Amino acid sequence: MIFSKQRKRTHVPGGFFHLEEEKSKTRVFGYGHGDHIKLKDEYGNIWRGSALRNPDNSVVYRFRDAEGHSLTGVSENVLVTLRDEKGRTWKGFVD
Repeated sequence: MIFSKQRKRTHVPGGFFHLEEEKSKTRVFGYGHGDHIKLKDEYGNIWRGSALRNPDNSVVYRFRDAEGHSLTGVSENVLVTLRDEKGRTWKGFVD
């Protein structure tokens, strides 16, 4: 019988997040795994969100703050690319 050497990731996605908006250089950082991720930006706004792993091992992130603003995006490995509702791009990484 032939077995595949492809490993499946089984742990819950998350870690410590470092994100920065491309134009204004606003920083967002925080910690969490799975459905319980909490980020905080330079202005004190708190973003709560979740991470969902797809079958192709990419991770979909969704965040929302108290004012209803949202950040959504994907990650292939440790690099994260998110967009907000105004089309601004946030890039960063997860430790």
